[in-house]
Amino acid sequence: MPFAIATYFERTKGEEITMDKPEKAATIFQEGYNCAQAVIGAFALDCGIDEVTAKKMAAAFGGGIARTGETCGAVTGAMMAIGLRYGQTCGSDSERKEKTYEQVHEFLQRFQARNGLLRCKELLGCDVSTPEGRQQAKDGDYHNTRCPKFVRDSAEILESLLEEGRLRDSQN
Repeated sequence: MPFAIATYFERTKGEEITMDKPEKAATIFQEGYNCAQAVIGAFALDCGIDEVTAKKMAAAFGGGIARTGETCGAVTGAMMAIGLRYGQTCGSDSERKEKTYEQVHEFLQRFQARNGLLRCKELLGCDVSTPEGRQQAKDGDYHNTRCPKFVRDSAEILESLLEEGRLRDSQN
């Protein structure tokens, strides 16, 4: 099965459906999870953890880190996946540390090239750390009109980076 395809169990019907990672991330987001949970949840199994643990790990990162409007949760979710995939397991493993940072930098560059920005409040055009900003986001239906694009973009970029890494690893 290609890396881009995942089997996902629809919670309400219990039936098996096949979708790519960006679609899976968007589906998780539409189920009510935050943007970070959606991205890491879609890639959890590929990164060596179960989806429930991934979603719990990312629970505080929505809305730009606990709704502070800082780094977009779709971005931090991808960064967590990169860390799980490449991160060091020994403090002295500087090679894996550098590989992780290299992959994060590449991800950030690609996300910024698509969207211009990395901060939630700038991407949305409102400050979700304030009641007024949250109301603006609600009134504008940003959860359905803006955020899904960032979740999909993040998942597409992450999928591409992980696939490129798999190809390089298989050539060595």
